Amino acid sequence: MPDSFPDASAITKAQRESPRWLVVIEHELHTALTPSVANPLQPSSASGIAAKLEGRCNRTMGTKSREVIWGGRVGAAKISAEHTRKRAIEAAREADGADAFAWSLRMEGFGGPAQPSPTIAQCLNGGYGWLEIECKRCKTRASIPLDAVRRSRDTPIWKLESAFRCRSCGTKRYKPPVHMIKLTQEREITPYRWVHPDDER
Repeated sequence: MPDSFPDASAITKAQRESPRWLVVIEHELHTALTPSVANPLQPSSASGIAAKLEGRCNRTMGTKSREVIWGGRVGAAKISAEHTRKRAIEAAREADGADAFAWSLRMEGFGGPAQPSPTIAQCLNGGYGWLEIECKRCKTRASIPLDAVRRSRDTPIWKLESAFRCRSCGTKRYKPPVHMIKLTQEREITPYRWVHPDDER
């Protein structure tokens, strides 16, 4: 508080009624009763530059800190991605096997239609690596390994029907066509000599 206040007895009636004098008295009383607070914007050095406040900004994160914070999460994300990729591969294999099995049942039970059909790659991926065919003339059957067929792996199975000819009853000038029967996972019929159209060119 200040050492002295204006003596009320010494203030004249004119001074008490003066607005300026009332403002001066209110300012003195407010200053005396209000605790002093340091101005946060007031420079703390003689140069007039505010001093650096510790903890104002986050310190630069070091390599070790990043490894502790992010290393475990990154490793867990990689493991999760690897498991997801394996599940996707297994799901694709099961889907290809189901498509090949459904097509095989349709061909064996109803004799067609052959279209649409899975591709050679889908049959191999699904575990159906053998195509059973039958000669339309002599009814001789054979199991053809799909991985030995010289066609693109994207070729649908139905396009292979015209690619095979029977040599059991065929002649030099004419070799009868074959009919596709079904797909199998294992060889069920002993293979016989069959001809591929590329061999006749």
